[in-house]
Amino acid sequence: MTPSDAVPLGGPRFQTEPARLYREMRRDHGAVVPVLLDGDIPAWLVLGYRELHQVTGDPVLFSRDSDLWNQWENIPDGWPLLPMIGHKQPSILYTVGERHRQRAAMIGNALEAVDPFELRRHAERFADELIDALCTTGEADLIAQYAMLLPVRVLARLYGFPDEDGPGLVTALNDMIDGRERALAGQSHLAGSMARLIADRRGEPADDVVSRMLADDSGFTDDEITQDLMVMTAAGHQPTADWIGNSLRLMLTDDRFAASLFGGRHSVAEAMNEVLWEDTPTQNVAGRWATRDTHLGGRPVRAGDLLLLGLQGANSDPQVRTDASELTGGNSAHFSFGHGEHSCPFPAQEIAEVIARTGIEVVLDRLPDIDLAVPAEALARRPSPWLRGLTRLPVRFTPVPAR
Repeated sequence: MTPSDAVPLGGPRFQTEPARLYREMRRDHGAVVPVLLDGDIPAWLVLGYRELHQVTGDPVLFSRDSDLWNQWENIPDGWPLLPMIGHKQPSILYTVGERHRQRAAMIGNALEAVDPFELRRHAERFADELIDALCTTGEADLIAQYAMLLPVRVLARLYGFPDEDGPGLVTALNDMIDGRERALAGQSHLAGSMARLIADRRGEPADDVVSRMLADDSGFTDDEITQDLMVMTAAGHQPTADWIGNSLRLMLTDDRFAASLFGGRHSVAEAMNEVLWEDTPTQNVAGRWATRDTHLGGRPVRAGDLLLLGLQGANSDPQVRTDASELTGGNSAHFSFGHGEHSCPFPAQEIAEVIARTGIEVVLDRLPDIDLAVPAEALARRPSPWLRGLTRLPVRFTPVPAR
């Protein structure tokens, strides 16, 4: 039964004032909030830091198996959140138990073997190419012309794609994210490209992520690996692009980071970490499903109920945020990469950090007098409760020649 005080998980406040909205939810409902998804589908949003730690740390009670959901009979074809929640999808997101651990090990080992110096070189090269395309103009949108183009180019190179395939993969992935009429075409292009790369590497292995995944002896099919590569690409691209955009916004609007705009670099890492605490790209995640009746944060959770992971809400939980400066000053105990066995693999976190930091540093190196081209309050966010990022970041700078 849906509580009468359930909160619709949508609306402009997720775009304009999410921090205040999460505070009000916590004040009015506690650490576990009854919410309504599209079509008035009920779920629980876990905002408490300790409660979220409990949910993500107990995969037996709170499973990743979406087949457990007690609402499937109420979900219509074409429901807008199906791509996010999924049903009977053969990817790592929805496998559980020993098979999930094998799958996570395959991905983690393949990513861990990435040469960090090679990763940095690729990120610098692609970042420089993108800056070359805009540096002579004196103005740019660092979201559309930079942040949304960089991460997938680097990831594609690490996976084993030739550089000439990169622009097509960028277009396909951004079409999928856009979620409109081009989304299916983008998904088809990405899946076909992954399948072709896997077939190529079956016949001719190389020193890349895909070849290492294929070399794993756990018996995964090509279709399973294709699905995992698509998940890895989507999960690695958009949040990293938003991490770049949100960090640049912070550095361009907050006087504490002004020194970094004039040759300093120490504050880049501080700005990036503060974003993960205060403005994390992945705000909420679906989800976990209760395997039996239980209680969480004083709420009666029934078997098959969906729990949404309120990552940003937990990061700002006043029960643990006694001193904001202490927590943001290098502390990485945030939930921005998840927690538990279904969290983002540590090698993937490291790759995302290198891409984001390199992307930010190249902007500051190449465009040293960069400044916002609009008032800070005019910067618009994506109207989503799930992923938080800027729609545009207009900047101006003194034109410089391409390298």
